[in-house]
Amino acid sequence: MTASSPASSSASIAERFALVRGRIAQACLAAGRDPESVVLTAVSKTQTPEAIDAALATGQRVFGENRVQEALTRWTDRRPNLPDLELRLIGPLQTNKAADAVALFDVIETLDRDKMARALAEAADRVGRTPRLLVQVNAGAEPQKAGVLPDAADALIRAARETYGLTVQGLMCIPPADQDPEPHFALLAGLAERNGLGVLSMGMSGDYEAAIGLGATHVRVGTALFGERNRP
Repeated sequence: MTASSPASSSASIAERFALVRGRIAQACLAAGRDPESVVLTAVSKTQTPEAIDAALATGQRVFGENRVQEALTRWTDRRPNLPDLELRLIGPLQTNKAADAVALFDVIETLDRDKMARALAEAADRVGRTPRLLVQVNAGAEPQKAGVLPDAADALIRAARETYGLTVQGLMCIPPADQDPEPHFALLAGLAERNGLGVLSMGMSGDYEAAIGLGATHVRVGTALFGERNRP
């Protein structure tokens, strides 16, 4: 997709946002939930400035980014003019980028190991800012995918809270692409309940309605909003 393609025009993006928001509301009502209980996170990685501006024009203020450096180039100049902007890191984080991530992001959704918890705590002390955190759970135990394994999630949550003094709000997962996502969403919901966590970031363009039915509080949607994403 390029900046001139139909999917990236302001009109098309506005229509896509309206459609997704409508489907979120319908899924909430079907699940007996308040539509205001689900936050739409627009996945803005690789998007053009025109696409971002079109999304902002719809009133969207919560965005998810995969890479720290890419997010810095996209949001550093915009942020001073957007006091209600919320930036969420939804991609894997390297420990040497922890300070940059802590300085930029309001929420980091990809805490997945003790070493990262330590790096984030140290970065927060240096930067003087502590983002809210989600623990990423590798619900399908996929070897190529980031995330703590389900049977180690309780220990990581406890260490993040008690050892490192971090604010863990909830959990995030990306189910295996070739499996029914609902058992993985249910697994995440059970882990969250057991640990007293109220935030569940789960569900993407192809399965966010199912995720809402199983308790998602945040859905991460990219393609359904912006079309096929630009390749860097």
